[in-house]
Amino acid sequence: QVQLVESGGGLVQAGGSLRLSCAASRRTFSSYAMGWFRQAPGKEREFVAAINYSGKTTYYADSVKGRFTISRDNAKNMVYLQMNSLKPEDTAVYYCAASNRGISMTLSGYDYWGQGTQVTVSS
Repeated sequence: QVQLVESGGGLVQAGGSLRLSCAASRRTFSSYAMGWFRQAPGKEREFVAAINYSGKTTYYADSVKGRFTISRDNAKNMVYLQMNSLKPEDTAVYYCAASNRGISMTLSGYDYWGQGTQVTVSS
């Protein structure tokens, strides 16, 4: 079992930046692929970014490529999402997820989920 706790969300103006953090409970964190997803009101949860267990492979949704960066610190059991040049359409609840089956861009590829953190981008 892996417990995930997100933090770092908030209200920011368009063009601004935020860094989301996700703390994982499990000592074997370094063997899990990690992902970030988001869900806007009235919309389905969607993939944002993913990173493999070592941090050497990353995937991004086209909508965030070049603006968001996913990273991890296995020594601290942490994964991060640096979000720059934020747009109002980035407004959503952002979720951290963990997979013991390898890096994935699909919701079904992840086994554990955090409770989410709200990101609101004002125009």
